[in-house]
Amino acid sequence: MHKETLFGRLAICIVIAALFWLLPVPEGIDPNATHLLGIFVATILAIVLKVMPTGAVALLGLTATILTRTLTFEAAFATFNNNVVWLVVAAFFIARGFTKTGLGSRIAYLFVRMLGKKTLGLSYGLLVTEVILSPAIPSSTARAGGVVFPILDNLSRSFGSAPDEGTARRMGSFLTMVAAQATAITGAMFMTAMAPNPLIVQFAGEQGIQFTWASWAIAASAPCILALALVPLVIYKLYPPAVKNTPHAAEFANQKLAEMGKMKTSEKTMLGTFVVLVALWIFGDTFGISSTTTALLGLCFLLAVGVLSWKDILGEQGAWDTLFWFAALVSMASNLSSFGVVQWAGVHVSGVVGALSWPVALLLVAILYFYLHYFFASQLAHVVSMYAVFLTILLSVGAPPMPTALLLGFFSSLFGALTHYASGPSAIFYGSKYVPITTWWKLSLVVSVINIAIFIFVGGAWWKVLGLW
Repeated sequence: MHKETLFGRLAICIVIAALFWLLPVPEGIDPNATHLLGIFVATILAIVLKVMPTGAVALLGLTATILTRTLTFEAAFATFNNNVVWLVVAAFFIARGFTKTGLGSRIAYLFVRMLGKKTLGLSYGLLVTEVILSPAIPSSTARAGGVVFPILDNLSRSFGSAPDEGTARRMGSFLTMVAAQATAITGAMFMTAMAPNPLIVQFAGEQGIQFTWASWAIAASAPCILALALVPLVIYKLYPPAVKNTPHAAEFANQKLAEMGKMKTSEKTMLGTFVVLVALWIFGDTFGISSTTTALLGLCFLLAVGVLSWKDILGEQGAWDTLFWFAALVSMASNLSSFGVVQWAGVHVSGVVGALSWPVALLLVAILYFYLHYFFASQLAHVVSMYAVFLTILLSVGAPPMPTALLLGFFSSLFGALTHYASGPSAIFYGSKYVPITTWWKLSLVVSVINIAIFIFVGGAWWKVLGLW
C-alpha cells in the first residue's frame, strides 16, 4: 500500500479522535471519557484500515492516552501485568513447540491415515487435528497457516486438484471450505483457542461473570461437537468434491510420516507437556493453580528440557505483538468501563429493546452482533469495540448473565469464517484460490445460519442442563 494512502487513513483516524473531544461529557461519567472514547475508536479504526501492524497501532493509541493526559502512565500500562494477557502470551510460546518439533504435522498425518479413505473422511481428519491443537495454539491463524493448510494443499495437489490448473473442485475447494469453518468453530471450543477469547473473559469478568478454562470448555462442548459433526456434511452436500474416494490418502500420509521418521524425544516431551497442561487447565483450580500459572509452568519446563530455546522465545513475533495489542486494548477498554462509558451506552441503547422480553432481545441482539462482522476485517476489532456494550445491553433487559456472555463469546469466533476477509485464517484459505468469492459468501451464510441455530437452541438447552441459567 502506498505511503500516501496510509498517511491519509491515519489522518482520518486522528480527525475522528479529535471530533470526540468536541462532544459534551454526559452526566455521570468521568470528564475524560469522551477523550478516551475518541482515542479508542480511532485505534480500532486504524486496526481495521491496517494503517500499521496491530501491535504498533495499539501502542500508538495507548501512548496518545498518556500524552493527552487522558490516562496516567500507571493506569495506561497497568494491564501489562494482567494475568489474562500473560496467559495468551505464554500459550503462544508453547505453541511454537508444536511447529518446531513437528508434532502438529505428525498428528495431522496420523488422522489423515486413519480417516482418509474418502474425501469426506479427509475433511474430518483435518477437523480433528484442529480440535486437538486448538487448546495449546491460541492463534487460529497459526493453526490454519502453519499446520492445516500446508497439509490440505499437499493432499489436494497429490490428487490432481490445484487452483492454478483449473482443477480446484476435484478436492481442494471442498477441503478448504471445511477447514475454514472448522477453524472458526474450534476457536470457540477453548479459552486458549483464539487470542480474543481471554479478552472476552476479561470483559465478562468486569460484569461479575466468571469463567475458568474448564467451565468454558464444558459449556462449548455440546454445541461445538454438533457443529463440527454437521458442517462438513452440509458443505459436502452443497459443494461436493469431484473426487469422493481417496484410497491413496493413507499411502500419502504414510509417506510423510516415514519422511518424519520415528517420534523424536522432543516430540514425546512436547506431547507429554501438552497432556499435563490440559489436565491442569481443567483441574488446576482445585489445587490453587490458575490457568496463567499453568501456562507459565509449561513454558518453563519446555525451556528447561531444551524443547524450546530462549532464542525461540525472542523470535516468536506473534507473541510479542499480541502482548502489545492485547494489553493496550484491554487497558483502554477497561478504563472506558471504569469511566462509565460502557454502562452509559448500555443503558441508553437498551431503551430500544427494553420493551421486548429477554429471550427475543437476546435472539435479535446476538444475531445483530454476529452479522455486523460483515463490516469487520478483524475479530479482535469486533470484540473490543462491541462485546462489552452488547453484553451490557442484554444484561440490562434481564438476559441470564452466563449464557449471554457465552453466546456472544462463541459468536465472536464463529463469525471468523463469514467472509473471505473476516479473520486471518479466512484470508489464508481464500488466498489459496481454491474457492471463488461468491461461493465463499454463499456457503458461509448457510453455515452461519446453522451455527447460530445450534448455539442458540442446542447450546441454550445444554447450558440449562449445566445449571448456567
